[in-house]
Amino acid sequence: MKIIILGAGQVGSSLAANLVSEANDITVVDQNPDLLRELQDRLDLRTIKGHGAHPDVLMRAGAEDADMIIAVTNSDETNMVACQVASTLFTTPTKIARVRAQSFLDQPRLFGSEALPIDVVISPEALVTDYIIRLIENPGTLQVLDFAGGRIRLVAVRAFHGGPMVGQELRALHQHMHNVDARVAAIYRQDRAIQPEGDTVIEADDEVFFLAAPKHIRAVMSELRRIDKPYRRVLIAGGGNIGTRLAKSLETRFRVKIIEHTLNQCKRIAADLEKSIVLHGDAADQDLLLEENIENTDVFCAVTNDDETNIISAMLAKRLGARKVMALINRPSFVDLVQSESIDIAISPQQATIGSLLRHVRRGDVVMVHSLRRGAAEAIEAIAHGDEQSSKVVGRSIGELKLPRGSSIGALVRGDEVLIAHNDTRIQAEDHVILFLEDKRRIHEVERLFQVGVTFL
Repeated sequence: MKIIILGAGQVGSSLAANLVSEANDITVVDQNPDLLRELQDRLDLRTIKGHGAHPDVLMRAGAEDADMIIAVTNSDETNMVACQVASTLFTTPTKIARVRAQSFLDQPRLFGSEALPIDVVISPEALVTDYIIRLIENPGTLQVLDFAGGRIRLVAVRAFHGGPMVGQELRALHQHMHNVDARVAAIYRQDRAIQPEGDTVIEADDEVFFLAAPKHIRAVMSELRRIDKPYRRVLIAGGGNIGTRLAKSLETRFRVKIIEHTLNQCKRIAADLEKSIVLHGDAADQDLLLEENIENTDVFCAVTNDDETNIISAMLAKRLGARKVMALINRPSFVDLVQSESIDIAISPQQATIGSLLRHVRRGDVVMVHSLRRGAAEAIEAIAHGDEQSSKVVGRSIGELKLPRGSSIGALVRGDEVLIAHNDTRIQAEDHVILFLEDKRRIHEVERLFQVGVTFL
């Protein structure tokens, strides 16, 4: 697929790295020659220096025969105009734009065939906010990812000493739980993937990914670790787009405080929020945190625009007694450095955004993609089409499928019914199939598996 990416920032460069590894023809456009040079030094792609919304720049980037344009510059206006130019002058089939300003997002009539010809609008702030909310709603989780409209979730949790299943074989999971169906999709032990089999023994500190319906998540978690009490008190550091969105979403169910260092911004968000307490100050100020009873805080969430501030304030909050601390971190190298050491959960906005973008790039009918393990693994939701003659999966049991090495099917969604996958589970046409790939480089093998033969009409 020929794809033009506008913007070589964190999201654009991460997306380019993901797509280049899948043998796509990638061109990246940016005005910063240093960013482009760094990309070209490590990735096999073309780069064009220039303004992404200018017709001549898009022409040089190959827009005339591009399959897709993904506009993820730091300017909403540039992204939107670039999609308009690509549609009007080059009839680019698929146009995706990152839009951050809430005032644009609040006007859905702006986007579509009758207005700005943007096929997909991506809001990183909304994606990150939803991601954090799911973590707060499910205490003790490392990741909570939705499939099939939230009817089934992929949950990552760290196994602790004392969990009933720790030290036991996986096949014992169903014996422990009655009327609860779940499937372990993957296990990571010291960053090494372990293919889950019936005789696989779960060890303490394993990172376990499992699929279950939302109502069964706590029951499965209780087999792997001590269940955390529900969170009640949330302290948010940073009153920007994400912090304000987060407070607004949580304030009716939790006791929320938000710290913002800019006085004018404090006044704006205080007028916008109904129940949250807005504090003017520095989130890394020890005296302020102690004054606000940080030792009784269930979740401290640092979401300022500065990685260092987020890391330092979260580490300080943890040392002062906060039960769980999360930090928004843009630099991938920082995520690896602090995760699980001083900070419970490091949140990467690039990974949250890239999964949403990848679902529009995948071949076959892929409706959801979640990027995992800092981009190395993926969980996808694909729809099985065709019949037994035209499809490699329809009418066959999961045990009969020739899945790529390191991949597994965890669940099927059939209408409103969620079916946890077993070897004898038979796939029907239009089933939503949830797969886990420990090595995303094998995605093309999965795509081919779900493609319908030419005899299907």
